[in-house]
Amino acid sequence: MYRQPSIPSSNIDALEDSLLDISTAPTTPDGSLTFSPVLQALKLHDALEEAALGWGEQRASSSSLDATMRASGSGVKNICCVGAGYVGGPTAAVMAFQNPHINVTVVDRDPVRIKQWKTKHLPIYEPGLYEILRIARDGSKDCSFSNEATRFDSLDSMSSASSSTSECESRCGYHRDEVAVKARTPNLFFSTEVSKTISEADIVLIAVNTPTKMRGMGAGKATDVTALEAVTREIAIHAKPGAILVEKSTVPCRTAELIQDTLKVHRPTQSFEVLSNPEFLAAGTAISDLLSPDRVIIGSSSTPAGCRAAETLASVYASWVPRHRIVTMNTWSSELSKLVANAMLAQRISSINSISAICEATGADISEVAKSIGMDPRIGDKYLKAGIGFGGSCFRKDVLSLVYLAESLGLDEVAEYWTSVISINVWQRERFVRRAVRCLNNTLVGKKLAVLGYAFKKDTNDTRESPALECIKLLLDDCPREIAVFDPCCDPTTIKVEIGKLVGKEVLKDNGGSIDVYSDAYSACADAHAVLIMTECDEFKTSPSPPSLGTKTTSKKRPIDPRPFQRLEPTETEILHLQHFLTSTFSDADPLQRFETEPKCEEGCEVCFDGENEEEMENTVVLSGSKEEHGKDNLDWARIAYHLQKPKWVLDGRGCVDEIEMRSLGVRVDGIGRSGWGERR
Repeated sequence: MYRQPSIPSSNIDALEDSLLDISTAPTTPDGSLTFSPVLQALKLHDALEEAALGWGEQRASSSSLDATMRASGSGVKNICCVGAGYVGGPTAAVMAFQNPHINVTVVDRDPVRIKQWKTKHLPIYEPGLYEILRIARDGSKDCSFSNEATRFDSLDSMSSASSSTSECESRCGYHRDEVAVKARTPNLFFSTEVSKTISEADIVLIAVNTPTKMRGMGAGKATDVTALEAVTREIAIHAKPGAILVEKSTVPCRTAELIQDTLKVHRPTQSFEVLSNPEFLAAGTAISDLLSPDRVIIGSSSTPAGCRAAETLASVYASWVPRHRIVTMNTWSSELSKLVANAMLAQRISSINSISAICEATGADISEVAKSIGMDPRIGDKYLKAGIGFGGSCFRKDVLSLVYLAESLGLDEVAEYWTSVISINVWQRERFVRRAVRCLNNTLVGKKLAVLGYAFKKDTNDTRESPALECIKLLLDDCPREIAVFDPCCDPTTIKVEIGKLVGKEVLKDNGGSIDVYSDAYSACADAHAVLIMTECDEFKTSPSPPSLGTKTTSKKRPIDPRPFQRLEPTETEILHLQHFLTSTFSDADPLQRFETEPKCEEGCEVCFDGENEEEMENTVVLSGSKEEHGKDNLDWARIAYHLQKPKWVLDGRGCVDEIEMRSLGVRVDGIGRSGWGERR
């Protein structure tokens, strides 16, 4: 999904940052990879090229960088990523996309998940993922396009490059008005052959699930490393000598030690290096986070072999990540940094939610308070929006892991502090549900509630630790007639299966219960006594109020054409920016005519349309996160309000609707952190 406007290629660092907010991460310290012979050579190459052309902070072209890395002896030809989930899939896709000379294979024991990755029906929804996958997984055609910046000219000016164009012609015959892009062969693969793929890999990424342990010692707090242990044994048996193992999963501090012990038991005569390379991805913006990371952390041992392994992994990232953002440290610091980062973010959410309760009791407005403190540069404005609390697979799990670590070290006061972060999060949900019940006269019997949003945040279909599900469980205690659930990114069938598994099949309407899942928001809200907004989806937001007289208005910025490019061969990132601009401007999913024909689904695919529509679907390119895919138009709240039961209520748990506008529609709004929302005494 396009999130930020592209900018001219005269400032590549700014171009990278257009997909992510400005980094607040520290620069690379002494002793990091920036001072290694490999990266020094790359830096020198860049400096010479930039000095000659006056490009300032620009990076070298992908082709020259690849050549430099190969000449330096990094020697990475095959990467295996174990785990085809929310971390492994997107990470492998971007690595393959940015490194055409490296084969990246994602392996998983689940054949259904692997099969989905090979089709248009991906197992996860992440804006921007699909178009990257189309290039890396399916390969691409050669193409050419005008190098002159344009906004609304016809796409007819872009013609496909002749297949007879040679490398010499593309270089020697280069002129500013036309850029030729060579065809790519597929270099991203998905397989269930775990052992075979591991045995061929130079680098093995471990991206398996590490949930909270549910039984035994440390239950409810400690991290369950069962899957990681199983993968480590598999790697120990099958990995080729010299292979580099990389922790991508979030793991407890000193897990690398456990991996090394397992390796020594199975391969006592072989030496393997284990690196910690935690991911800092946010669901809904994972592709932006990968394309323009604020930092890449690589933890390694301080031995010469450990430093060489870290340099090798850095060379993979260096094809698109500026080298000052590649930060090295010791393994334990790297492992702990991921837990601490998530714990600090969770702490900010619980902190602002605790203040929201004070606002409700005093008449202050939490949005105004958050704006005020967010303007302090020492604090910043991120993660200061009050709501029904955090969810997802990381925050709760990682905070609990930190609590368990503190308890194990005898630091009870530290453990108590971080436990309170979780407690506030649970309390906030309970407060929201209690207020919803109070607004409906303390009874839900015979009433219909519409729940808008099921995923734990917008722009994702990740429902793990969903706050919405926890609120639904509490609402069920008051025996409502129906709880209608809708989420724009989640498949209704998947939601039903999850609710049946986590709450019980008997609560589903199909089995005589009260929970039903809809594929249409208006049907879900029809005849409801209250609408509860659980996820901050853009679709749920009301249209902005008309500006008052004298108010300065700003039109929505359009993507900016990144051309003209200053290099003979634009990087994949630059081409991607151009594609975003052209797609946005001309509503063409494949404006460069670069995509290869997409693999067809097997006969009888349950997701594809039947009959004559199936052929039409096969010839349609759908970009993940596009407006056409998930219907990004805002809801018509006037239409919803018309069909609500009186008194009409909207319980806004995410600050999505404008109270004044809703009041004009005859709807009462209760929102978190605003006067009147708190419990009545």
